[in-house]
Amino acid sequence: MKITNQTDIFGRRDFIKIGSLGATGLNLPQVLRATTSKPKKELSVILLWQSGGCGHQDTFDMKPDAPLEYRGEFKPIPTNVPGMQVCEHLPRTARICDKLTVLRSMKSRENNHERAINYLLTGYLPLPTIEFPAIGSVIAKELGPRGGMPPYVAVPNTFPSYGAGFLGGEYNPFISGDPNVTGYKVRDLTLHTDVDFQRLGNRRYLVEQMDRKFRAIEASPDFKALDGFYQRAYDLISSPAAKKAFDVDAEPAKLRERYGRTPVGQGSLLARRLVESGVRFVTVAKGWLNYDTHGDNFNTMKKVLLPEFDPAFATLVEDLAERGMLDTTLVIAMGEFGRTPMVNKDAGRDHHCKAWSVVFAGGGLPGGRILGATDKTATEVTDSPAEPEDLMFTLYKMLGLDPEKEYHTSIGRPVRLANGGKMIPGLLG
Repeated sequence: MKITNQTDIFGRRDFIKIGSLGATGLNLPQVLRATTSKPKKELSVILLWQSGGCGHQDTFDMKPDAPLEYRGEFKPIPTNVPGMQVCEHLPRTARICDKLTVLRSMKSRENNHERAINYLLTGYLPLPTIEFPAIGSVIAKELGPRGGMPPYVAVPNTFPSYGAGFLGGEYNPFISGDPNVTGYKVRDLTLHTDVDFQRLGNRRYLVEQMDRKFRAIEASPDFKALDGFYQRAYDLISSPAAKKAFDVDAEPAKLRERYGRTPVGQGSLLARRLVESGVRFVTVAKGWLNYDTHGDNFNTMKKVLLPEFDPAFATLVEDLAERGMLDTTLVIAMGEFGRTPMVNKDAGRDHHCKAWSVVFAGGGLPGGRILGATDKTATEVTDSPAEPEDLMFTLYKMLGLDPEKEYHTSIGRPVRLANGGKMIPGLLG
C-alpha cells in the first residue's frame, strides 16, 4: 500500500446502596444514568492510553539517520508494509502495520502532564472556572448504554481528566479494576458475602418506599428518573450477561498469553470483551505516568513498556479482526505528548508537545499508512499538523455526533462538543 501522510440528590440515600455498591468511586445507578437515545453509529472505541507521553522517535517515527544523541539506542525494523518501519522492540506490531494508520504529526500547546491529558481527552485547554468532559463521558451522554452495559469503562482505574466534568458524575467511567490480578472480580457486579438477592430485593423495596415519601415533598425531574437508574443497576448486578462480559477467565489460556499476562495485556483483552458486549468507549492504561521516562528511557522502554504494549496492541487488533469486529471498533494508541528528541544527561527524554505520533486501527479506516511528518530529528511537524481540537472533531464525526452541538453548564455557559477543530486530513482515506 502507498504510504501517505459530568442537587446532590443521592446524599439522602447514600446510606442505602444496592449491595453496598460504590464503596469507592462511582456507583452503578450513577454509571447507568445516561440517555437511551438511539445510537447514531454503532462504533466502539478502545483507547490504549500511554500515560506520561510515549517517545515517537523510539516507536513509530524513528530517525535512524539523525545523530546518536537524537536517534537514541533503538534500531528500526521493516514491517509488513513496504517502506514502513517501527522500533525493533515492536516486532508483533510490525506484523500488523497493514491494519494501522500512523499519524506522525500530532502537536499540542501543553507540556504539563495534567493539563496536557485534559487537553487531549477533551479538546479544550484547561480553565480554572470549568471542568470540560472527556470524550468517553460525552459518548456516554450522547449515545447511552447498549446491551445493558455501561457505555464508558476505565481499565483498570480512572485518572484525572477521564471524567464527565460539568456533565455530572452519572457520565463518569465505570471502573473495572485490574483484570490481571488473581481471582479478578469487578466491584459492584458481585454481592458482598452477607448480601443475597432476597436482601438486595428488600433494600430495593426500601429505596422505593423512601422515594415515594421524597416525591411528596420535592417534585424534581431527577427523582422521576431515579427508578429507571436503580432498575438498570439492579438488572446489571443480577445480569449473567454483564458478569460474562467481565469474565476474562473464560478466555482460552493461549489467547491470554498472546495478549500478555500484564495489566495492559489483560486490560486489552477485557476491552475487547466489553465492546463485544456493548460498551462504547474503553480506556486501558498501565498506570499513571508510566511513560514519563526522564531517566533511563531506553532500558525502561525495552524491558518494561514496549514488551507490555507490543503483544497487547498487536493481539487486540488481530483478535478484533479475526472476530469481524475491527471495522466497528476504533483502536487508538496515544499519550498526552511525546518526548524530547535529544537524550538528556540521565539517558532520558523529557516532555515534548511539539510533535508526536498517534496510532489508529480499525473503525473503517484504511491501513498501511503514514500521515503527516516531522523533521529529521523528530522535533517539529513538517506536514499535516493535527491538534487536540482536530482529533476530537474527527472522532465525534466518525461516531456520527455533531461536533458543533452545544451543552450548557450550570450557569448557562454554552460549550460545544468540539472546541472548533477540523477533520484530520487523509485519516478517513
